[in-house]
Amino acid sequence: MSKDHLYIFDTTLRDGEQSPGASMTKEEKLRIARQLERMRVDVIEAGFPAASNGDFEAVRAVAEAIKDSVVAGLCRANERDIARALEAVKPAKSGRIHTFIATSPIHMEKKLRMTPDEVIIAARNAVRFARNGIGDVEFSCEDAGRSELDFLCRIIEEVIKEGARVINIPDTVGYNVPEQFAERIHQLRTRIPNSDKVIWSVHCHNDLGLAVANSLAAVMAGARQVECTINGLGERAGNAALEEIVMAVRTRQDVFPCETRIDTTQIVSASKMVSGITGFPVQPNKAIVGANAFSHESGIHQDGVLKHRETYEIMRAEDVGWNTNKLVLGKHSGRTAFRARLKELGIEVESEQVLNAAFARFKELADKKHEIFDEDINALMSDDVVTPEQEHFKLVSSRFRSETGETPFAEITLSAGGVEKHAQSEGSGPVDAALKAIESVVSSGSELLLYSVNAITTGTDAQGEVTVRLSKGGRIVNGQGADTDIIVASAKAYINALNKLEAGPERVNPQV
Repeated sequence: MSKDHLYIFDTTLRDGEQSPGASMTKEEKLRIARQLERMRVDVIEAGFPAASNGDFEAVRAVAEAIKDSVVAGLCRANERDIARALEAVKPAKSGRIHTFIATSPIHMEKKLRMTPDEVIIAARNAVRFARNGIGDVEFSCEDAGRSELDFLCRIIEEVIKEGARVINIPDTVGYNVPEQFAERIHQLRTRIPNSDKVIWSVHCHNDLGLAVANSLAAVMAGARQVECTINGLGERAGNAALEEIVMAVRTRQDVFPCETRIDTTQIVSASKMVSGITGFPVQPNKAIVGANAFSHESGIHQDGVLKHRETYEIMRAEDVGWNTNKLVLGKHSGRTAFRARLKELGIEVESEQVLNAAFARFKELADKKHEIFDEDINALMSDDVVTPEQEHFKLVSSRFRSETGETPFAEITLSAGGVEKHAQSEGSGPVDAALKAIESVVSSGSELLLYSVNAITTGTDAQGEVTVRLSKGGRIVNGQGADTDIIVASAKAYINALNKLEAGPERVNPQV
């Protein structure tokens, strides 16, 4: 007996970007979108076109580039938003308009200041307007998890009549529990006369840690699309994690009456890419993609796995992309091999100038590090999120001192707009001294919200990848830097963030 198809709708580029500090450039969105396409995601929600010109251009660029996935644009239930979204997804081989309006009593009264009848009229008009421009329209009832069931039945029946093909039931604030949420999906599918004409979708948030559980419960109740993000990225506590949804359905085919088309071997690569671009590290004990997800410390567990893997492992690490990264390049590798590996990793360079600069950094790294892994290359290429034209600040040289009993000291030479400037500073540690020296030159007035260090690979010669998050005037940006010297990596990350602040307001989180 053939199983139903479960559509995977990825909203990393839209809802995931709503995490403070996770704002992405057009180029970063394109990198992630291409990886999602390689992973065979059914629908990629590329952004909110009406939110800003930058987000419109990013959605349009994704629509132009992606051929094997549907590209969706989110919009509120009004003609201005929908028209903007239609224009953005127009180049897509397969495009979708995803329009929404709040349906819970508290949202209608306090936020929309509309009566229930007015909300139904607005929803009906929005779907009708969208359908005149595109065949694939999805309608979402924002805060459906706290909406009244009778009202949901009324509004959904009306938008299906207007031509909506997908009905999304979001647990917007993560309020539901699995049994309750499953029953809601069952009741809607049972009570609405034309419910068989649409695909039922769910979009769950993780405020109580139940996003994946609620989504899977809804699937068991008949939902056939799950909206999720890589690494569970998203505002507040995040969204349902794509990797957990996909692997739960794949692993428990004895339970789920459906299957996805996802190429699971691309999951780890996608996770690392999203983590690197957003600066949100993955916790070691994260399911599926955490560094410890397939590790065994207990002697009893180790003994069992050695005798028979399935005693303690329900999935193979190789099936999600672990253990596939291999040593591919070294100090003697040429530009052609380097370019080919970038392509395999889903990293596209826009010009020979960018490639040459990246290759020079690769050669510099190869002189410091004998073994170059895929993770090293991904980290090395993260420097390209600021284009050469946007690189107002550049680290020229550095010197650090850290001795027992002595105050740490840093001396920095920085190029600012092509003019070299020198600075030195003391600090509570060499990293603190380095960042203070940089700040004495640039006087950015920004606030440091986050400083995070992760080892990219194993070994004492591993690169350290540093993420800093800066805030200034309501804008939040991440900066990344990688080097075998953690102090240099910290200086690079801080300068990378400063360049993003300098690059202009188009990088503001589009939801702000």
